[in-house]
Amino acid sequence: MYISTYAVLCTLLPTVAYAAPAPAPIASGSVVSSAAQPSSTVPLIKDDPNDVIPTTGTVQPIRGPLGASILGPDNQPMDQQNPDLLTPPTTDQGTVGNAKWPFALSHNRLQTGGWARQQNEMVLPMATEMAGVNMRLEAGAVRELHWHKTSEWAYVLKGHTQVTSVNQDGQNFLATVGPGDLWYFPPGIPHSLQATNDSADGSEFLLVFDNGDFSEDSTFLLTDWLAHTPLSVLAKNFQVDQSALTKLPAQQLYIFPDAPPPSNAQAPANPLGQVPSPFTFSFSQVKPTQYSGGTAKIVDASSFKVSSTIAAAEVTVEPGAMRELHWHPTQDEWTFFLEGEARITLFASSSNSRTFNYQGGDIGYVPASFGHYVENTGNTTLHFLEIFNTDRFQDVSLSQASDFGTSDLVFGSDTD
Repeated sequence: MYISTYAVLCTLLPTVAYAAPAPAPIASGSVVSSAAQPSSTVPLIKDDPNDVIPTTGTVQPIRGPLGASILGPDNQPMDQQNPDLLTPPTTDQGTVGNAKWPFALSHNRLQTGGWARQQNEMVLPMATEMAGVNMRLEAGAVRELHWHKTSEWAYVLKGHTQVTSVNQDGQNFLATVGPGDLWYFPPGIPHSLQATNDSADGSEFLLVFDNGDFSEDSTFLLTDWLAHTPLSVLAKNFQVDQSALTKLPAQQLYIFPDAPPPSNAQAPANPLGQVPSPFTFSFSQVKPTQYSGGTAKIVDASSFKVSSTIAAAEVTVEPGAMRELHWHPTQDEWTFFLEGEARITLFASSSNSRTFNYQGGDIGYVPASFGHYVENTGNTTLHFLEIFNTDRFQDVSLSQASDFGTSDLVFGSDTD
């Protein structure tokens, strides 16, 4: 089960956990001997539910008899967005690195025609395997032809974007993608992006790169390259007179305004043909699987063949429900929250755990094998993306242990 209600935990927990099994039945004619009664090996779990502290009004670091009010300066808006850091559950213990970064705290690169802001290992040190960029293009604006050392995976948030590319065999590609759709470009493949005028606002999208050290400021840009190549070399390369090149920009454009492309644009005729495996995927058309507490749909290289380094799940969780306790065996999870409110507790082994709160526009990060859940703590549907640096989606849930009849091995025997 992928998403469950709180009742799933009740099906897993026995009444009391004991170290020794219940005494075996005594056979007729056997000698009766006294046997030690079973006893618990450790104290039982406390009945404190550790719910999120209400965030209406002034929030203080007080949970039951623990804590005290803040007397000095305080950032209440930040406290209200992160109540489980200010007033952590009593189950939190030890040290776990920061696993939250809001795009709202990222420096924004403003351009004529749009903007871009990023998250990478510099601002979220835990996120070593992936980095993200949030980009906005006004209608007609162009993210100029460029390429990266890493793969680029994208999820369209709003509007429509036309993507163009050519691969290493000279085959070209052009497609338009809308909200909930994807694109993927392998390392070194040149591509450009342009917002259509299907919406007057243009487009906005999320970009994910399969390296936590990625920087959007280190992109290979066509105009940047040409501006740093001698004019005589450019003229010789393109076999034109130098005077034909004097209107080239003296520095990179990055994002620039232009007339919107036609919505029915097609790739130009090419004797070498079109790219055999499309760089786009209509993820918005994939029907999600319905669960008792929400929905989920998965995309990886089994369905989006070119996406060899990024797999993802798009998940919704209804109020009062949760993405069940689980972990991902070998891959870190880069999470992006589209809307709603959530909390996640990371279990990092050796009794280390930490709880974080998230809202739309926030990034979460879960290292491989860390146990975690995603709980909807709001009154609206929670909607988020789970993204992994791999070609196949994988997870293991606690309910699988119960499904295979191993709960006694996990929790101990019930003596009733």
